[in-house]
Amino acid sequence: MPEEPVLIQPVESPVICKPYYEPTHYWEYDRATGRAAKRPGRRPAAYWYKFVDAESRRGQLTLELEEDRRELVLVNRIRADVKRWRESGWEGATNVTKDLLRHWWRKDRARRFFFCQMEAAETILFLSEIRGLRKDGSRGKPRWTPQFTDRDFEGMSDRSFDPAYPPLSRIGCKMATGSGKTVVMAMLITWAFCNRARVPSDERFPNAALVCCPNLTIKERLQVLRTDRRGDDYYTQFDLVPPQYRDLLRTGKVLVTNWHFFAPESEHSEGGRGYAVVKKGEETDEGFAKSRLGELFERGPIMVLNDEGHHAYRPAPISEKEAKVTSAEAKKEREEATIWVQGLDRINGACGIRLCVDLSATPFYIKGSGYPEGEPFPWIVSDFGLVDAIESGITKIPRLPVSDTTGQPDPRYFRLWRNITKDLAPAQRLSNRRPKPDVVWERAQDALVQLAGEYKKTFEAIQQASDTALKAPPVMIVVCDNTDIAQVFFESVSGQTETEDIPDDADDEDEEPTSRRKRLKMRVSYGASKTSFPELFQNDQGRLYTIRIDSKRLERIESEDPDATRDEAAKALREVVNTVGKSGKPGQDVRCVVSVAMLTEGWDASNVTHILGVRAFGSQLLCEQVVGRGLRRMNYTPDPQSELLPEEYVDVYGIPFSVIPYKGKPSRTPPDRPVNHVYALPERAAYEVRFPNVEGYVYALRRPSIKADFTTLERLVLEPEQTPTATFLRVVTDHLEGGARGGGLGEYVEHNRSEYYAQRHLQEIEFEIARQIVAALVGEGSQSPVKGSARTRGLARHELFPQVLRIVRRYVRQKVDFRDVHPCELGLEKYVRRIKERLLDAIVPDEQKGEMPILPILNRYKSIGTTADVDFTTKRNVHSTQRSHVSAVVLDSSWEQTAAFHLERQTDHVFCYVRNDRPFLLIPYEYEGVQHHFEPDYLVRLKNGKTVVLEMKGEENDQDRAKHQAARRWVASVNNWGRLGVWDFAVCRDPQWLPRLIAQL
Repeated sequence: MPEEPVLIQPVESPVICKPYYEPTHYWEYDRATGRAAKRPGRRPAAYWYKFVDAESRRGQLTLELEEDRRELVLVNRIRADVKRWRESGWEGATNVTKDLLRHWWRKDRARRFFFCQMEAAETILFLSEIRGLRKDGSRGKPRWTPQFTDRDFEGMSDRSFDPAYPPLSRIGCKMATGSGKTVVMAMLITWAFCNRARVPSDERFPNAALVCCPNLTIKERLQVLRTDRRGDDYYTQFDLVPPQYRDLLRTGKVLVTNWHFFAPESEHSEGGRGYAVVKKGEETDEGFAKSRLGELFERGPIMVLNDEGHHAYRPAPISEKEAKVTSAEAKKEREEATIWVQGLDRINGACGIRLCVDLSATPFYIKGSGYPEGEPFPWIVSDFGLVDAIESGITKIPRLPVSDTTGQPDPRYFRLWRNITKDLAPAQRLSNRRPKPDVVWERAQDALVQLAGEYKKTFEAIQQASDTALKAPPVMIVVCDNTDIAQVFFESVSGQTETEDIPDDADDEDEEPTSRRKRLKMRVSYGASKTSFPELFQNDQGRLYTIRIDSKRLERIESEDPDATRDEAAKALREVVNTVGKSGKPGQDVRCVVSVAMLTEGWDASNVTHILGVRAFGSQLLCEQVVGRGLRRMNYTPDPQSELLPEEYVDVYGIPFSVIPYKGKPSRTPPDRPVNHVYALPERAAYEVRFPNVEGYVYALRRPSIKADFTTLERLVLEPEQTPTATFLRVVTDHLEGGARGGGLGEYVEHNRSEYYAQRHLQEIEFEIARQIVAALVGEGSQSPVKGSARTRGLARHELFPQVLRIVRRYVRQKVDFRDVHPCELGLEKYVRRIKERLLDAIVPDEQKGEMPILPILNRYKSIGTTADVDFTTKRNVHSTQRSHVSAVVLDSSWEQTAAFHLERQTDHVFCYVRNDRPFLLIPYEYEGVQHHFEPDYLVRLKNGKTVVLEMKGEENDQDRAKHQAARRWVASVNNWGRLGVWDFAVCRDPQWLPRLIAQL
């Protein structure tokens, strides 16, 4: 039996360290008890990794992945060295370096630097200035013996696959999102330029810096690192340079660019211009470096700062087999990484790179890189990750679901995508096995509505604040699995849709298709938001509360593609995205951002408060990359007494910050069972059972008059155990087996749908259900008519609606079991759809008012089925029969065995029976918008001439009730048809009661 999950006990506060000092404590969790203990000292640097178990590697059918923690040994060693160097007063450093460090560590600064910023800068300075290579090839050393040895430097060498290039000596700093990487880059530039200007012959300090980044947005933001700006640079804003060194800083040169800058030019182009006649040769490395670096080339060796440096890696070769299963996105990442790092190789070979620093929140190899996903770059020397940032209050704190009202070990909204995609019917999937977008929306709607309700509370609190408070609206992010799903969520949240506006002359046969496409325009229309909060998220003409990021168009703009610069719509979208939360800018009113995969790097909005993940997450790296976009703080003013920053939170659904380790035992093949032959016995032909093969139903309403038999209508039971009405969140800062319970800090925070309930009314929900049923009956608009009911299209809608509404209200009153949850839960689309399907199965023409009865539509190729066709083999257990046309009953459970026992012995009432195996009788029904077939357990011919469709059912769920309702419709239509006698349907919920049930039929 699996062990019960360990629940984490709350602690008094998640923030336990001052951000301006080295961490003095950290939270550690006992895996056995779940209790948190505040440990003294600093958390050792480590990372989470996945591995494949040995059995899987030996060819087991299932791939078992585990995620565990491994220490970053080199980081922990150098931490000790840097701390000792700091405590020595930076012994061995130049006077300029010491002056800068004293200036940066001052406590009376207007805005003090975080410890993580200072440590990252000090680590790079120590490795470069104290432990760097000397002219004789040896490494410098302090007076004391460092823990970070000369041999450890070998692991920081990034060797090119081309031996013609010298290795890149790289230094990596892991810094959590929002912890201030740009300031660290400005510190390094200040240190290098001021030292070089003081001693121009000291080439340890470059006086040229190349700052590289992934996209145009970051490139524009990093212009603050240029030393030729006045006033709007980081050196001035953060008071990085003491007065005596300000002139020295300006002697250096900074070039800020993105990786596209490294792309090789075509043989027939230069500077983006093509040459039709003159054939140019391939660029030499020197020509490449000169054309890219300009003035910096003559200043080499240079310093390179790679912002978001996890994109600058050297992809490992992969096999042909691996290449076939590598996604297009991963292949694109490999190509971009190759261009970036090969560009650095060429510059290093041409003019030299003295210092190459990577800064990233996630300096790990990604999926498709050729390395194990989540493995850290070997040159990481400084680590201040998300957990450290949370405990120091530097970033917002992600709060994740840890329990809900379903009582399940994992709350539904923790691993939302897994809960969305499990148990999907084939019809709910596309041909590529991905779930259909509409299905994803329906299964995620309850999570979105609940999170939107919490958003509403936050929004109203901000709007009700004093006039002096910042009134930027909070932002909710919805991260989707693919473009189609993102479009459905965008339309559902915003109410905005786009359709092709086809010109009147679009069918002109003489016009070229290309010309016709150019004349097509998109018509934008605005409808109602399905979040129940239209005032918050619903778009209107000239008012965009919800935006959808078109990643492909933005990527082209971000790459500075000359062709893309003409895409005015994409440029406008980029401006909106980049100014979310900024007063007076195009993005100031945005409240919801719908995106695919993850938001663009460089997005620096600090007003994100809620995140919904509607996609798969296979690693902690991916979780942190996605959530990281929402972790920037708004308030950096510490408490003057405690020096702690106030806690800020972002509530996260569907992004599991812990991957459960699956531990599987190798399976053993059981011994072969004998094969049983099950077939129709010719000598028992008198026991043959014949039945119609029904595919659908038809009826024609003339007045119209309809009815529903409430005595046989299946009830609807709301499922709070499947769709939680409340979710409890806590800060999750550690990883334990058991997933969502893998770490938690602070008091529980309850999320519920109270705001949603306040916006909805039961009468409104009933009205909407009735509207959808009428639309289905008459085939109105985008609704497909009930199969076979095409003759109802001409009916007056207003005649049907009052009748349907009465049926809906009666059903809600008599047949819906709310189970003590709020009645407006009924408004969730999953319940609306179920009631609609159930009533469409139950609504029939009112024959007493002269309407034609409902009739079956039979299979045109085989209208009648028969037990005479039964003939198959099975390894399952069987039981011989006496009163059946078929030789044996296949026993799937003790219920089938008990039922067969009673049916054999009910000689007073039962003439014959047959088990509906390898099913020959299939009853069509619809559930949650998908067509299914119900396979009842038995057909029983009674001595009174009636044939009973018998279902053995213990516990039943809502889909079972939909099956039973469909069976009653099947029986009604077959009896109206009348060609194969009288039929009935019965459900036996206890096999011991079967004799009594049979006697009553």
